[in-house]
Amino acid sequence: MITVAGLTKAHGPRTLFREVTFRLLPGRRIALIGGNGVGKTTLLEIVVGVQFADAGEVHRPKDLRVGYLPQELTESHAGTVLDEVMSGADHIRSIGVKLDQLMADIATTTGAEHDRVLNQYGELQSRYEQLGGYSLESDARKILAGLGFRESDADRPFSELSGGWQMRAALARLMLAKPDVLVLDEPTNHLDTDSISWLENQLANYPGAILFVSHDRDFIDAVAERVVEVAGGTATEYVGGFAEFVVQREERLASVLAQAAQQKREMDKVEQFIERFRYKATKARQVQSRIKTLEKLEKIAVPDQKAIVAKFSFPEPRRSSRVVVEIDDVTVGYDGIPILSGVNLVVERGQKLSLVGPNGAGKSTLLKLLLGDLTPLSGTVTIGNQVDVAYFAQHQVEALDLTKTVAMEFSARVGGDQPKTRNLRTVLGSFGFSGEAADRRIADLSGGERTRLALAICMANPVNLLVLDEPTNHLDLPSCDVLEDALSAYPGTVLLVSHDRHLIRSVAHDLLEVRDGKVVLHSGVEDSVLSPSFQGGNAGPGSPSASTSPKQATSNAQGKAKGKGKAKGPQSGSPKRAEAEARQSRHQNSKALRSEVARLERELVAAEAEVAELNRQMADPAVYGDPEEITRLSLAFGVAKDRSSELMDAWAEASARLE
Repeated sequence: MITVAGLTKAHGPRTLFREVTFRLLPGRRIALIGGNGVGKTTLLEIVVGVQFADAGEVHRPKDLRVGYLPQELTESHAGTVLDEVMSGADHIRSIGVKLDQLMADIATTTGAEHDRVLNQYGELQSRYEQLGGYSLESDARKILAGLGFRESDADRPFSELSGGWQMRAALARLMLAKPDVLVLDEPTNHLDTDSISWLENQLANYPGAILFVSHDRDFIDAVAERVVEVAGGTATEYVGGFAEFVVQREERLASVLAQAAQQKREMDKVEQFIERFRYKATKARQVQSRIKTLEKLEKIAVPDQKAIVAKFSFPEPRRSSRVVVEIDDVTVGYDGIPILSGVNLVVERGQKLSLVGPNGAGKSTLLKLLLGDLTPLSGTVTIGNQVDVAYFAQHQVEALDLTKTVAMEFSARVGGDQPKTRNLRTVLGSFGFSGEAADRRIADLSGGERTRLALAICMANPVNLLVLDEPTNHLDLPSCDVLEDALSAYPGTVLLVSHDRHLIRSVAHDLLEVRDGKVVLHSGVEDSVLSPSFQGGNAGPGSPSASTSPKQATSNAQGKAKGKGKAKGPQSGSPKRAEAEARQSRHQNSKALRSEVARLERELVAAEAEVAELNRQMADPAVYGDPEEITRLSLAFGVAKDRSSELMDAWAEASARLE
């Protein structure tokens, strides 16, 4: 369908990537990953034709339909939300217009011309039915429901929606259009966990090709069957989801490092020969030959694995009371209209809670209540003694001073009562702004880098209650890892709203489910709460409509009269539907097991690395001069080897169960 061959792109003196090559075939689903600023969005825009590469080519058939979802919409649209979604199927609706014209022609023609028009109508009607033209509006409403819209939202003016909801509507338009190739740039940024689960199921069964950028590990694992990593100016393709990518990348890196080490040993021998015999006349020809060999030798490039490795040392906040916030039988809402009722909750010191539930259910309302920004309609909210709050939301990213450098903005915004022993540049380095990166202008940062800076400002002050509202939007995978490590090391209480299920599992102790006007505390982090099965829109696009339109009834009757048409019975497409549902069921049932296999793989890689490191230390002759050290290493080596063996057995058993 699309072949990307040898793409190279530079911005000024900096080369983003070179010689990028991959193929998008029917049914292939590729996740494009990499750090902020490596050129992922640029690569997507080259694939869809928004930008042009400096070198290389993108080959695609002329009649190929490509749908593109950017990170942000730049155009305003008139009409309702439903109009916006239906515009994605204009190529199908145009057939409906043609059918209306042909129907009028049938009534005004006779003889051979009448038969020709009737035959043309029958063929076009069959095509229209095949494309799902008779159920377009029904499918559009199902897709909107799947993405979290209420039924009444379909008739709202599109311009009234917030930016996030407009992005959802744009995604719904693409899902209804069903192009041959879907190109999506961070499609989960504005979705809640319910909508992400629905989208995963839709994309996992999508018949066309998909190329998408995402930082959501669970989403990548559920959708992608290949991963292309853009790093160090090159792109490398891996087969499998995110878990397989991690394992294969480590294996590839180990192989490249071994080859590079072997090459260096051989080069050292050659250089020793040259130095030894450089001035010996009888060896002059051999020396010159080896010098030319070294000059022509293409050195093995070791991939740049320099990632953000953070060691967090947060300022010790003052100790709050044991109960940070207590909510007693609260009803809260706006203009006297309740949004949440009967809320009872106690947040204790050191607790890390994640708020989950569909967008619009009241998570932000609950945060405002907890922060004291919203007065309850009834009931009481009690904030504990000595509770200091830091709150992060996307508007704080927009409030950064673009004219300042990272270090200047950070120093100005972080409290002046910081301990003098604490180096603010060291803190910045923990968040990935080390060295020259701290002196870059904020205007030159990517969206993800600005988000990371705003998070650093929020978390660097000595507070004991941290409230984060969708902190991972626009962050790349390494930055998400930084945030995960920071929240794990954070000594205070955390209230987290996020759609990143991996982050929630890694950080949260418990879940607060906000749904249907109620708030329910769940002990632990259960997948059944985190990603509940979707109830309102599982039928998805393309399933038969229960009702029959007048146009469909007329065309079916006309088709029967001429022997051309087929009545569209209520069971139309049911075998395919059953097969799709079976695939979705298998996918859902194996989700926990796939997560377990991925976890065991990661632990096994770490355990084997520990064994290798201990083995390397024991191979050092200097160690044997210290009996206590060799005893310690031997014991540690035995424990690590046993751990590695146990993990290998557990991984093999889990893999066998998954197969």
